[in-house]
Amino acid sequence: MFKQNYNVIGVMSGTSLDGVDLAHIVFTKNSDWNYEILETETVSYSEEWLYKVKLAVNFSESQLEELNINYTHLLAEIINDFITKNTIENLDAVCSHGHTILHKPNLGYTLQIGNLPIISELINQNVVCDFRVQDVELGGQGAPLVPIGDKLLFSEYDYCLNLGGFSNISFEDKGQRIAFDISAVNTVLNFYSSLLGFEYDDKGEISKSGNLNLNLLKELNSMNFYELSYPKSLGIEFVYEFLFPIIESYKISENDKLNTFVEHIAFQISKVITREEASLFITGGGVYNNFLIERIKFYLPKNNIVIPDNKTIEFKEALIFAFLGVLKLREEINVLSSVTGAEEDHSSGKIYKKK
Repeated sequence: MFKQNYNVIGVMSGTSLDGVDLAHIVFTKNSDWNYEILETETVSYSEEWLYKVKLAVNFSESQLEELNINYTHLLAEIINDFITKNTIENLDAVCSHGHTILHKPNLGYTLQIGNLPIISELINQNVVCDFRVQDVELGGQGAPLVPIGDKLLFSEYDYCLNLGGFSNISFEDKGQRIAFDISAVNTVLNFYSSLLGFEYDDKGEISKSGNLNLNLLKELNSMNFYELSYPKSLGIEFVYEFLFPIIESYKISENDKLNTFVEHIAFQISKVITREEASLFITGGGVYNNFLIERIKFYLPKNNIVIPDNKTIEFKEALIFAFLGVLKLREEINVLSSVTGAEEDHSSGKIYKKK
């Protein structure tokens, strides 16, 4: 007989490199799943760690192994501090995504650092982690994994859109959950903001001040990825190999690049939202980019756009990975083949029991 209540911590580090998100959550299972987000925190990376993680895509195998060990210790330290600071007791598990360094599912490979077995010893807790590898082994994209949470926790909305390092969407279609990555978002916006001396484009003010470059917009919108059918997913390699070369071929200001890329993001989202007057639930750091939300509303004037409370906006992915961990503890399906393209629905992740 399974428990009805689960006391867990969700841990997530996204491709936008905002830091490590931690959320203490209690899940309750009655006829449906319910949750309460308690304490939350985002721990920023040091300059040294930002530098390492950004360069890691070019690391050798031995360098990646060393990085994985060191990052696992860093993550353990961050989790221990969070538990101590908030006096959290009687945890069922810490459910951690780790940080994606390489994601090439078509080559049968994905790597999330911070998921080594030693993490359980370092924090003295049960740990559920490494959620993507099994799906790739089953022929899937290993992403997106959030849709099972959208299906079971946010079923009242027609579409669930996340605006993080990349935008991804989840919705029901003919009785199946469909989900896929749409485009890059903060991976690009934060990069060009950083060239102007800012961590990010606060409220989208820099983007808004720029001018739209129609030729760049047309070239971005004509990229092959957007013509592919789902399942499909994006990794940081896509940004470096394809997006940056296109954007950098235009000798325009950073403000104009930002303005044009925001338009590109909004346009690509609008191509996916095919139902008029449907509810669109938006989370992720991109929600705070007022200019981006304004452009999305421009393209989708008849849709009901719902933006939730700040905790859900900022910690939805930590919430969902906590939920994936709970489902794994129950050996229930937490990855949908209709989403990832894997051979079958499955219960993904590794469980490391505390000694």
